[in-house]
Amino acid sequence: MSVMNGTIRVAAVVLVAAAVFAAEGTGGGVAGADGANGGGVVAPGAKLQKLSGEFKFTEGPASDADGNVYFTDQPNDRIMKWSTDGKLSTFTQPCGRSNGLCFDNKGNLIACADEKNELWSIDVASKKATVLVKDYQGKLLNGPNDVWVRPDGGIYFTDPFYKRDYWKRGPEEQDKHCVYYLSPDHKNLTRVAEDLKMPNGIIGTPDGKTLYVADIDGRKSYRYDIQQDGSLANKTPFCDMGSDGMTIDDEGNVYLTGNGVTVFDKAGKKVDHIDIPREDRWTANVCFGGKDRHTLFITASKGLYAIQTRTKGAGSQ
Repeated sequence: MSVMNGTIRVAAVVLVAAAVFAAEGTGGGVAGADGANGGGVVAPGAKLQKLSGEFKFTEGPASDADGNVYFTDQPNDRIMKWSTDGKLSTFTQPCGRSNGLCFDNKGNLIACADEKNELWSIDVASKKATVLVKDYQGKLLNGPNDVWVRPDGGIYFTDPFYKRDYWKRGPEEQDKHCVYYLSPDHKNLTRVAEDLKMPNGIIGTPDGKTLYVADIDGRKSYRYDIQQDGSLANKTPFCDMGSDGMTIDDEGNVYLTGNGVTVFDKAGKKVDHIDIPREDRWTANVCFGGKDRHTLFITASKGLYAIQTRTKGAGSQ
């Protein structure tokens, strides 16, 4: 999950976007589904809808148990809510410059709070935030970016380093850009992947057995076997594409972002692509929401989009 705030990371996003668009084509259609007639995920006849465009940069969508979708407008330091009845509201502001979001199995909103490089748990009823992670071995994290909660409550998050103009900190303190695992009791934080250039998007399977991690600078995504203790094993290349955000559906298809939304089946074969209009060309993230989880919500630059899908979402994202 990327971050923009005025000039924050603009150059980095432009460079990444240029590479992605050069490799994959510019797309730019209002709605598209490359695989609609052969294994695609978009519902027959469905069209992309722009729900709102009143933001500076949208990120981090996640849905609660009822299907309401929460997402961040990070430059405005707020978490927004799109309800199942189609109403938009501000859930909380300020929000610690939250970026990636995911709900845990208790209904708490887990947030990558980038302002102070922390991981938060937000009680939805009271909107009170509890800091779960503030450092690793006494040193500030780079900046928690994207997060996924496995069924037993263990939390995986990516920690790339993208310098922000609102930080009041010194230089990078961690020696690597890693994926971390926080135990279900929130007491033990460990590094579980240390060999990626810039880990970003992350998602796991609903059975808690497989984790997908995108290396956006390496322009690849990988699949790991999740071990009982939270460690990862059997790193396997999944597809030759990095991603800003990720989600997964009930058929095991994995959704990657950047130049629109690209969908791969569980074997890593491309099965669909959803174009986003050029004015919101950088697609940051995706999640499933709505009462029946058959709506794919897409955060792209200044917009929030949605499209009906044949497949159904699995989990908070």
